[in-house]
Amino acid sequence: MGYLGRRIGLSQDNGDSNPGAANGAVGGGLLDLFAHGYFERQGDLYNNPGEPPYGLTATGGIISDYTSGPAVYRAHIFTSSGTFDVTSPGTLGDTVDFLVIGGGGGTGGMNGGYHGGGGGGAGLLHYKTGISVPIATHPVTIGAGGVGGRPNGSAGLQGGTTTFALSGSPTAASGGGAGGAYQGGPAAGGAGGSGGGGRYDAAGGTSPGDTGHPGGLDVVSPSNGWGNDGGTGPDSASGSGGSGGGGAAALGVNGVSGGAGGAGGIGGRYSIGGILNTSLGTGGPNPGRYFAGGGSGGHTIGPGAGTAAVAGGGGASKGGSPTPSNAVASRGVDGIAGTGGGAGAPNAASPSVQGAQGGSGIVIVRYKIAALTATQKATGGSISYYNSGSGLKTIHTFTGSGTFATTSDWSPTNVEYVVIGGGGGGSGWDIGGAGGAGAFLSNTNHPIGTHPVSVSVQVGGGGQGCIQPSYPAPHAAYGTNGTESYFGTPLTAPGGGHGGSPAPPSTAGAPGGSGGGGGYYTNGGSGTGDPYPGTPGVTPANGWGHDGGSQTTGSPRYGSGGGGGAGEEGGAGDPGYAGYGGNGVQVPSTFRNPASQPGPGTGPQVGGGLGTPGPGGTYFWVGGGGGGATEADTNNPGTPSRAGTGGVGGGGQGGNNGPRDSESGVMSTGSGGGGIDGAGGGTRSGGSGLVLIAYPS
Repeated sequence: MGYLGRRIGLSQDNGDSNPGAANGAVGGGLLDLFAHGYFERQGDLYNNPGEPPYGLTATGGIISDYTSGPAVYRAHIFTSSGTFDVTSPGTLGDTVDFLVIGGGGGTGGMNGGYHGGGGGGAGLLHYKTGISVPIATHPVTIGAGGVGGRPNGSAGLQGGTTTFALSGSPTAASGGGAGGAYQGGPAAGGAGGSGGGGRYDAAGGTSPGDTGHPGGLDVVSPSNGWGNDGGTGPDSASGSGGSGGGGAAALGVNGVSGGAGGAGGIGGRYSIGGILNTSLGTGGPNPGRYFAGGGSGGHTIGPGAGTAAVAGGGGASKGGSPTPSNAVASRGVDGIAGTGGGAGAPNAASPSVQGAQGGSGIVIVRYKIAALTATQKATGGSISYYNSGSGLKTIHTFTGSGTFATTSDWSPTNVEYVVIGGGGGGSGWDIGGAGGAGAFLSNTNHPIGTHPVSVSVQVGGGGQGCIQPSYPAPHAAYGTNGTESYFGTPLTAPGGGHGGSPAPPSTAGAPGGSGGGGGYYTNGGSGTGDPYPGTPGVTPANGWGHDGGSQTTGSPRYGSGGGGGAGEEGGAGDPGYAGYGGNGVQVPSTFRNPASQPGPGTGPQVGGGLGTPGPGGTYFWVGGGGGGATEADTNNPGTPSRAGTGGVGGGGQGGNNGPRDSESGVMSTGSGGGGIDGAGGGTRSGGSGLVLIAYPS
């Protein structure tokens, strides 16, 4: 919605309270038509003569407006890095509440055996209230979830640190510790925001946070944040379960000797993004949304699986379970993006499996914008209001899975939507291909059905990027495909394909909504979507998507192919340079609320709102393919300007043999991760998907 409280006319101090004052100098002025219409539509507003009270004027993040009792709050939700830009303090005060959570820890890989690995720890959780914010630009950095270890039993990675650099009160939340690995990696859980769980015979990791979270709703954190240690493995007996990672509100649970993996510590529950906003956090036994739960330890011999402390545990994941008993490997379950939840550990099994990835972190900032009673026509996701020129629209933004359900006030017959699948992960070892973007679906006039309507919404996760293995690699070094997003199962957008890998055996880029780029000597994957026609509009049933670029042969330098984007094919690799990621597309004008635009900056990694910046100063671009990798450095003569770059719309750049490292795709854009070079290193995942729904207010 537009900024509330803007007016036309003189201020209360300078104007005349007499309506017949000269030159129309009426004190307090008049609300602009949009703001006035919003208040009239929503219900009764406390309105002393003159200007009504209004909140901060700020941009950044995905906007969610909601009521809590008689108050209306605006939340700015950051699932990718950006800026919270405050330009006016408003009349309701200059204070905000905020939640800052680090990325969840990954789990170690499993190299056979009969023991369980440890679950990943949750990111540290900070929740502060009543903090004064100056008029300034305040940077936000979102920590990525730690990636799981390789199938040879190597360690997973700690989650990334999330920071909210609020002037005068900066806050940093460290990422969760990695879970202990079976064979090859550290046995003990890693230290972190909350500690990772120990494998079957080792101690859990430690946390710098306070362990005294009482478990209530919206509990303010101490200066060192909320976090707990990981659980300790029971013993070295054959078939012992791994322990759970620590959560924001509880310790990780110890594994069982000769049996099940321990549960992850439960997360904290918070309503800062709206208590009905089911696309944030996870559900639990009490009202509110849960964040920062620890991942479960890996199961071993016996029935059942290691489980999180509650359903989801605040973004935590279940450990793997043998099916049937100890016969089939399971890599565990990734933590949920935007929760800081730890990953679930693999089960003990003879086949080797890669560990799971922790959930990325999040920053949510809220403040009061009005005192009125709102009427919503539907629930689900983050709700905002915007007039793009075709009338005031209600927007539901889903950055996580949930349900879109109409209320008794529902009257529209059709809705407009955008559905984007999760982006594919980038691959390695040396000159791996880039991930492709998820498919892009859109319609301006979709029948929703007769009230009451309840539609399931799934937001696809980004594919995991490959951890750089040692050479020669014992396993193919490729990432994974992104998962599908949908708005009701008929409207499904497949995830992007992962990049091809040069490691033996070499693999081509995988097919997907858009295909992954080719690795060493291999072709790019095919896109299941139709080619973008060049102008926005209603998409075909299979959406928009393109093929990934191939890798051409030659020496002495090799470049991998770029991932396909929603709006363009990925570029081919060349003996002297990497292929570029295909560009994405701009979301329809209905969803381009300036309050949700990404923060200022350059490059494809600038997010922090809805989509990323695009050409000519435009915004709200999504679905870019990842850039390919190369052995050539950035100063290689004759290198084209786009070589190795991620596609517009959030695609991660590829690594090279010089100073350039590869990047993950931007969260909530469905973009592909960059290709990985041996010297560039790293592990680059695809960006998670997105679902947008709009209807007349």
